[in-house]
Amino acid sequence: MAARPAQTRTLQELASDAAARYTAANPLSQASFERSTEFLPGADTRTVNHFAPFPATIVRGEGARLYDLDGHAYVDFLNDYTAGLYGHSNPAIQAAIAEAAKNGLTLGGPTPNQQEFAELICGRFPSVDRVRFTNSGTESNLMAVSLARAVTGRDKVLVFDGGYHGGPLSFMGPDRRLNLPFQWIEGEYNDAESARSLIHAHADELACVLVEPMLGGGGCIPGTRVFLSALRDATERSGALLIFDEVQTSRLAPGGLQEALGIHADLTTFGKHLGGGASFGAFGGRPDLMDRFDPRRPDHFSHHGTHNNNAVTMAAGLVGLRDVFTPAVVRRLAQRGDALRAALHGVAARLDAPAQVTGRGSIMTVHFQREPVRCRADTAATPEAARDLFHLEMLLAGFWVARRGFITVSLAHDDEDCDAFVSEFEAFLERHAAAIDAALE
Repeated sequence: MAARPAQTRTLQELASDAAARYTAANPLSQASFERSTEFLPGADTRTVNHFAPFPATIVRGEGARLYDLDGHAYVDFLNDYTAGLYGHSNPAIQAAIAEAAKNGLTLGGPTPNQQEFAELICGRFPSVDRVRFTNSGTESNLMAVSLARAVTGRDKVLVFDGGYHGGPLSFMGPDRRLNLPFQWIEGEYNDAESARSLIHAHADELACVLVEPMLGGGGCIPGTRVFLSALRDATERSGALLIFDEVQTSRLAPGGLQEALGIHADLTTFGKHLGGGASFGAFGGRPDLMDRFDPRRPDHFSHHGTHNNNAVTMAAGLVGLRDVFTPAVVRRLAQRGDALRAALHGVAARLDAPAQVTGRGSIMTVHFQREPVRCRADTAATPEAARDLFHLEMLLAGFWVARRGFITVSLAHDDEDCDAFVSEFEAFLERHAAAIDAALE
């Protein structure tokens, strides 16, 4: 039986067809996936890497390209969910890692790189006077929240629907059983009045507010100035601490998104790209808070971690921030990301297609809907089949993106890469916008 024309096929049928074509094109990755399930639940050790019918097995990265087990090349517009800021083979980062490895990997003591890296971070981010290193953004958020609870003597923590602060600090879905058993209060992102009311109602018990100044995993939804200012004002009045999770957004301006907004937190957490591609996390803030970790104090807090200042991360992070990701480069990357997002918006508008792209600078997410996106709940208007179809079609066309439509721009991308992505986005909408619109009815 001949296939029906694309315009008469349902969105789910189109997604199923794309999955079949993807499966046929990736037999070696499928075999690798099936073998891995015998030892790794779901064939991996990181849930976000999974997608149906199975993820491609990546064997190599170079510049802005990834290469899989079946010999396909992809322009990497995911970049490990912002961690791959420098691309896959930046020569300065590679040289720093090679030098660090030559001098010893597990040194077990303070190093000059650690000292210089800390000084550079404190100089770059205006709300950070002292900093401590960890191994991930998850650890950084855990330590920041724990510090807030310890210094305030309070237990409750205000977070927001759609926030993601690490595996046991996730507020993106209905199942919260693996979250740490803190006393959570959950508000709606970008609802300033509701946030003020929650902070006021729990003022005597609230240790801190933990918030991303732009939701990352929750849909790349920028926090409005009104919303974030309300958090700053209300926490100052209540005595609670304001923690900005800038694990992703610290790349959006030389001093992070809070510098761009002119709203400074009491504590800030970092991760991902600041390690130069190696495992990394950090948290920092005011001296009166961070100096509680000074072991010269009889009342100090202990903060342990075997690899907090591991040689590879300290070397890669320092060279990356000092020599490569300079303030001028930060601004240029943000401009390239803004230009890409504007071009994608322009394509959708010209075609009158049900698509929009939220985000800021080099981080963005495609939503296949016409309704505005102001909080995570709004993103439910996008049909899951639209996300599936877009993801698979982009993979088949040679572009690596996330299943949820998450896209980032790296320093390894050039104008040709971005133009090619826009062209493929346009081709996708020309083929499938009608089916998406039909699913939205």
